[in-house]
Amino acid sequence: MTEPRYDVIAIGNAIVDVMAPCEDELIEELGLNRGGMTLVDTDRAEELYGAMGPAREISGGSAANTLAGMAALGAQCAFIGQVADDQLGAVFAHDIRAVGIDFDTPAREEDPPTARCLIFVTPDGERTMNTFLGASQFLPPAALDDAMIASAAILYLEGYLWDPEEPRSAMRRAIEVARKAGRKVAFTASESFVIDRHGDDFRALMDEGKIDILFVNEHELASLTGTGDFEDGVAQASAKVPVLVATRSAKGAIAVANGERAEVAAEPIDKVVDTTGAGDLFAAGFLTGHARGESLERCLRMGAICAAEVISHYGARPEADLTKLVGERLD
Repeated sequence: MTEPRYDVIAIGNAIVDVMAPCEDELIEELGLNRGGMTLVDTDRAEELYGAMGPAREISGGSAANTLAGMAALGAQCAFIGQVADDQLGAVFAHDIRAVGIDFDTPAREEDPPTARCLIFVTPDGERTMNTFLGASQFLPPAALDDAMIASAAILYLEGYLWDPEEPRSAMRRAIEVARKAGRKVAFTASESFVIDRHGDDFRALMDEGKIDILFVNEHELASLTGTGDFEDGVAQASAKVPVLVATRSAKGAIAVANGERAEVAAEPIDKVVDTTGAGDLFAAGFLTGHARGESLERCLRMGAICAAEVISHYGARPEADLTKLVGERLD
């Protein structure tokens, strides 16, 4: 097996995050699913954008956020995702390349436009996401570069993108390419509603030994295993995958790898400003540590440090020097 060119190559939604602070009353007034993620159509996206206050725009998407964190830690990364040939598509491409991530997926000429996630952030830091998936739902298998996928030590797949048919086909093909090349496949469940719709697919992938590293939070773990008992869920899932990583917000996180278990507390921070990207950056820290052969506990600590940094400010991309931060807190 050849030496990998990339630490991680990810396939995910190419989304531009549009973030604005708001009062709790606006969440009620607009009938939003507080703290959750709701898929919206073009008309609803325009309505919500019109109700937002002054906003910030930055390229986002769960897997892309994870890669941004990994790149900040010095990892070599590439991203595969579909944008349209429009202004937000250009914003996404510029932002992801500017942080050192290779991104070469050709822009799509026709409608719909580039995906965007309208994020309302209440004073307690909770984020309420409303996602218009747009062009990101139309990533075709033909957009994959098999040689590039085979050149990455880890293929990282975003569960959100399993919903539409074309990207699902693309990810299934990518799994086969990665496994044929002897590479690892990591998967993030993304959200409980995705598991409710496609849980049978995910469980089949686990049963078939096609997922090497699985990321879930405690709610997703319950949806995946069908049990509300966290420890029972951990036991079930960890028997199916070589590495299970389960996050529990303020209660920290656990990982189980081939029978070995590690657990860490959440990193202390002065104030939670915006929880957008917490899980994405946790995965960034963990995967970077894993790619470097760090111990299970150190991988978890790296994840917790990165997650704490991103929830201390607005936005799902790191603003502090993550390499310095991890170096100071880990040793």
